[in-house]
Amino acid sequence: MILRFSLEPADNTRLARVCGSLDAHLRDIEARLGVKLSRREAQFRVEGPKPAAERTRGLLESLYERARRPLSPETLELALVEAGADAAGARARQADGGHSGDGPLVLRTRRADLSARTPRQLQYLQQILSHDITFGLGPAGTGKTFLAVACAVDALERSAVQRIVLTRPAVEAGERLGFLPGDLTQKVDPYLRPLYDALYDLMGFDRVTKAFEKGQLEVAPLAFMRGRTLNHAFVILDEAQNTTPEQMKMFLTRIGFGSRCVVTGDTSQIDLPRGMTSGLVEAEQVLARVKGIAMTRFTSADVVRHPLVARIVEAYEAQAKKTAKQAVKQAKTS
Repeated sequence: MILRFSLEPADNTRLARVCGSLDAHLRDIEARLGVKLSRREAQFRVEGPKPAAERTRGLLESLYERARRPLSPETLELALVEAGADAAGARARQADGGHSGDGPLVLRTRRADLSARTPRQLQYLQQILSHDITFGLGPAGTGKTFLAVACAVDALERSAVQRIVLTRPAVEAGERLGFLPGDLTQKVDPYLRPLYDALYDLMGFDRVTKAFEKGQLEVAPLAFMRGRTLNHAFVILDEAQNTTPEQMKMFLTRIGFGSRCVVTGDTSQIDLPRGMTSGLVEAEQVLARVKGIAMTRFTSADVVRHPLVARIVEAYEAQAKKTAKQAVKQAKTS
């Protein structure tokens, strides 16, 4: 299909922002959406399958609207991710007989533009809202922790829970806690910093400070969870790949009435001592069919950071598969 259209009203400054230097943005759109794109001034010609061509037109019109101000690399990348997600979602709906789910999700946070960027992110949000325990597994940059914190903030704002509890294991990634200055709280604070950052982004500094004072927010190392029962709370365990099986079982059995739990982690970045089993790896196998527990497995296609992050993840995944094949081959020959 060949689709021709123009961007209006005519504005050379906005047009230059959309197309990029030497039409670099247009080349990115071609590569990501699988179309051939050409233009003459504000007149565009898109060649490709009808859905992709129409999606390209929608993307360009959306970018043109945003181009009243300079377009940042983040804005362009997220727009491309969303366009790719629309394509994947359309294919999924077609394979599912045309069912589109429950529509867009709206979360009450400080970020008015917060939404799922990929089909798996949407599935992840839906599972968090409909299951007592949800696992989010996958590489860095897929939004596992940020979206979980967003759901927690939403639940607190709607009074669905009385407090938010955020925790993660304090496991060194090559360094030693003992060399850090300060008392125990100050030593573990760097491990919890990503959770604070998400809270500040979604609630604002003043709101977070007041919530801590009221006891509505708690951020603590996993070791502090032993012996507790968490009722009417939204509990998030981050970096769960660094838990032991005993720690994972201890954490999951802390969940009380009216509570919701999200466990996030990346099994390709385990910092436990060599030979020690990850509690997240074991839980993925043991709890796969337990009623009331949902699991979302993200891939490099769900990375919403810099596009280079996705390529880095893919390269490491390819190397891991190659290493596994070589190990199997050596085992057979030995």
